[in-house]
Amino acid sequence: MKKKVPVFVLVLACVLCMAAGGLVTLGVLHHAVGEDGMALLQAQVLIRNRFVGEYDPDLVRQAAERALVEELGDRWSSYLTPEEYRQTVQTRDNNYVGVGITIQEAEEGLQVISVARDGPAEEAGITAGDVICAVDGVPVTPENREASIQRIRGEAGTTVTLDLLSETGERRSVTVTRDQVLVRSADWKMLEGDTALLTIENFYTGAASQVSACLDEMTEEGAGALVIDLRFNPGGYVTEMTRVLDLLLPEGDIFRMEYYNGRERVYRSDEDSIGLPMAVLVNENTYSAAELMAAQIRETTGGPVVGTRTSGKGYSQNLFPLRDGSAINLSCARYFTGGGTSLIGTGLVPDPYVGLSIARQWDLLMGQLAPEDDGQLQAALRALDGRPDT
Repeated sequence: MKKKVPVFVLVLACVLCMAAGGLVTLGVLHHAVGEDGMALLQAQVLIRNRFVGEYDPDLVRQAAERALVEELGDRWSSYLTPEEYRQTVQTRDNNYVGVGITIQEAEEGLQVISVARDGPAEEAGITAGDVICAVDGVPVTPENREASIQRIRGEAGTTVTLDLLSETGERRSVTVTRDQVLVRSADWKMLEGDTALLTIENFYTGAASQVSACLDEMTEEGAGALVIDLRFNPGGYVTEMTRVLDLLLPEGDIFRMEYYNGRERVYRSDEDSIGLPMAVLVNENTYSAAELMAAQIRETTGGPVVGTRTSGKGYSQNLFPLRDGSAINLSCARYFTGGGTSLIGTGLVPDPYVGLSIARQWDLLMGQLAPEDDGQLQAALRALDGRPDT
């Protein structure tokens, strides 16, 4: 015979089970975040349930998340708002929707420092050096620069009208149709003689494939030596950088990673390589994977590294999306050359050490510096030829 269980006993059993489950969950949470994390959670609960004033929960939460990362004291770790996270993902994909320009603040508005090849801006006649003075009729001011940048962005197929001031003082207005923009990571050209100049802009998605195509083309054209330009290269993905090194270098260790949990990974190159004498150009804006690549080429081949001291980045970051659409870019590993050299805090010191004037650097950044006027490139060519630097 089945016995009937009183209802209040069933209710009590359910409550006890829920309480036990809650204690288990609370214990797991405490183990995961620690006492300090529980204190943060407690502060959030108190604000949410006891504070009598008006406040924006999203702004308060984002401020707390930003402060957590900033107080680590690591210049390479950062907090990203949802919009910053979205833009970062697009940038690292080397593929985004927009007009195809890179800009920086200027006294008169927003100055164009580079224009994506075959992008909407290039088709509309925008060139590096142009200054955007107004967006859709709204003048760009120091107070609304960020809002102006947001107005330039938009969905594919929509248009934006830009009022421009050229370097010669000419004013004009152009309408640009936003579209998908594919960013080129690598390009090359043959210099005088048989020396090729390979410029690598970044090591984001697809960079290694683009470099490989450039190497094939220059080999077919009869290149006998190679200068690799990594100036203003922000770095990128380890996988892309090590694939490039594998194309350039003979068999051996080319990169090491030490992860947060103590695990180590060593990347190796196979025996196939381009087999050309190489020199590398760097400057203070050569970061991360780019400066490690330069260090590894010098370590493996003894090839000259020319320019100014690099940034000295030695941590690798992982990008962690959060539930609210924001993200944390957190240093989770240290990296080294294949021989175990770290650049943390010191950077890579070139030899020969050759600087560029601010005007020349600006021309270089905008793609307007002729090879004969590029003192760093000329020093690299002399080093490849075995001539003393002057």
